[in-house]
Amino acid sequence: MPAPIVIVFILAAVYGYLNGQYGSASIVSTMISSRSIGPRRALWLAAVGMSLGPFVLGTAVATTISSDFIRRDTIDETAIIAALAGAIVWCGLTLWLKLPVSISQSLIGGLIGAVWAGFGRDAILSGGLVKILVGLFVSPVLGLAVGYTAVVLSYALSASATPHLNRWFQRGQVLASFFMALSFGSNDGQKLMGIIVLGLVSARYTHSYVVPLEVVAFCAAVVGLGTVMGGWRLIHTMGGKFYKIRPIHGFGAQVASTLVIWGAGVLGWPVSGSQVVTSAIVGAGSADRIRKVRWGIVQQILVGWVLTIPASALVGAAFYALLQGFIP
Repeated sequence: MPAPIVIVFILAAVYGYLNGQYGSASIVSTMISSRSIGPRRALWLAAVGMSLGPFVLGTAVATTISSDFIRRDTIDETAIIAALAGAIVWCGLTLWLKLPVSISQSLIGGLIGAVWAGFGRDAILSGGLVKILVGLFVSPVLGLAVGYTAVVLSYALSASATPHLNRWFQRGQVLASFFMALSFGSNDGQKLMGIIVLGLVSARYTHSYVVPLEVVAFCAAVVGLGTVMGGWRLIHTMGGKFYKIRPIHGFGAQVASTLVIWGAGVLGWPVSGSQVVTSAIVGAGSADRIRKVRWGIVQQILVGWVLTIPASALVGAAFYALLQGFIP
């Protein structure tokens, strides 16, 4: 295997591990905060779901990344390496700062910056870019709305129930979290598959944009490993700093996130699972009262989201400039 492709796989493994760290925070934070399940069991549940996701929910998102976004006759291995490096550097920094940003946006931004620096704006297909941006920026709005609606409906349907109903919400939240992990792993794992396939094609290691089974298995493994290790800094931020999450909020947020992420995967929209979950948590809490949510924390997260694509694009472009001449 050519050396640049080995580098692509190494960086993809690091990115996938970070992806799992962010995924673990998004999937288990509400379960742990509402005391529906213990932390270690929650992480194993999330890891199993994240690892199975790439195998069971198709490859529509991977096709969007690998063949609908970048002109096939322009990209090279240097751009793929620079894109992954840009995403990793930005995500590593924000993980250390305990700022829940979008790791999906980081990858898209890194790829935009690297390709633009190497081949110009025309190398980026406008149709694919619009599809990606719609998925990334519309999905959090849907998460907010569906999370709010899910909790309002839950209150309405359980108006005459006893407090014992909380036990059922806890159990339902665990089940919903597993399905959310499946959809989360499928969407996020497919982004990684797509960029690996781009690297394989650009190196002429293959001429097909079909995702090989071994690439699916590789992505599932690295994302699952990152998930089971757990992004504890982000779990604390997402699970306790917005508001005091009760089982009804956790259940509503998990169901909402599952529906939005799963639907996006079917449509081939690459979305940010962490953004969808965060917005669903906020929507679920707002169903009680708007003031319940600590909006200062939400504002900090929004700033991270807004900065992610341009910041990772700049880093990706810088890496491309540095790597030119070093990679044949």
